Amino acid sequence: MSRFLCDKYAPLKEYTPGEQPQGMKFIKLNTNESPYPPSENVITAAKEQSELLNLYSDPQAKELKKALAERYGTEYENVFVSNGSDEILEFFFMAFCSDRKVAYPQISYGFYPVYAQLFGADAEEIPLKDDLSIDHNDYVAINKNIVIANPNAPTGICLTKNEIEQIVSSNKDNIVLIDEAYVDFGGESSVELVKKYDNIVVCMTFSKSRSLAGGRLGFCFANEKIIQDLEKIKYSTNPYNVNRMTQACGVEAIRNDGYYMQNAKKIICTREYLIGEYKALGFEITDSKANFIFASHSDISGKELYEELRSHGILVRHFSTPRISNFVRISIGTQEDIQTLVSVTKEILKARRAL
Repeated sequence: MSRFLCDKYAPLKEYTPGEQPQGMKFIKLNTNESPYPPSENVITAAKEQSELLNLYSDPQAKELKKALAERYGTEYENVFVSNGSDEILEFFFMAFCSDRKVAYPQISYGFYPVYAQLFGADAEEIPLKDDLSIDHNDYVAINKNIVIANPNAPTGICLTKNEIEQIVSSNKDNIVLIDEAYVDFGGESSVELVKKYDNIVVCMTFSKSRSLAGGRLGFCFANEKIIQDLEKIKYSTNPYNVNRMTQACGVEAIRNDGYYMQNAKKIICTREYLIGEYKALGFEITDSKANFIFASHSDISGKELYEELRSHGILVRHFSTPRISNFVRISIGTQEDIQTLVSVTKEILKARRAL
């Protein structure tokens, strides 16, 4: 780092993105992207807006907010849109957690501790249970702001909406963010709770089920006053945070919702196929309701499996965190991709047992 960096930022432990290979061609199962392309209408919308890039985007994102409110059964005033859902998380920690107490799972999305440190939050990381699930009782009436990914990452395990409601209703003087990046793959959304409680934010993204990871588009639902707080932060940092191409793509993606939800069903079917095949090979797998699985095997460490698969042209994600270091997270690709993965895994395990 340079000698000019402010002292308070020097200790930051920054987020590490998944590998994005630029050379060798891989079967890419490491960053939870959709294996399916955007709908044709989305591609057309992007091309049309490319001719207007000399003009700023609508800072209010009116058409996109209207489409999201209609799709999820909320009011326009309850919607906020962002440059990826990471920006919502950033604004949330900045607006509500600076110099305040916040709690989140010890094993979860890697950006939570980064933002907590960046904005000076008094953070508590709550351990998972032995089966790597979240115990919702750990968050009931704790009198702190709370952030929970549901389904959780990298385990894919869900809490029920009833359990989420117990957390929200018992912490009425605190704000609870539920990060639903993977909810379309089998989770239970808490969006309806926004109508009932003024202290919940439900955050979602177009990156996973709607094939727009490269478009960077996130959104959330909350009480109108919380939305106003988030808008205050946006207009104090980057008013044009969602470009015109991405806004248009988002509107068309909502209009083509059936296409994307059908793709989500295909991913769920492929996930269940992979779970069955991997369990037959002796893998331990968490109860994932996301577009990935989290798996470990007694015959090979997580790091070794990651390295072996990579040498065969397949990228998965390995985390060095001690408690989960024996696991790999595998994004669900096309059925063909996953069949190749299973075949290669069989070869790796066979060679390992022959040693």
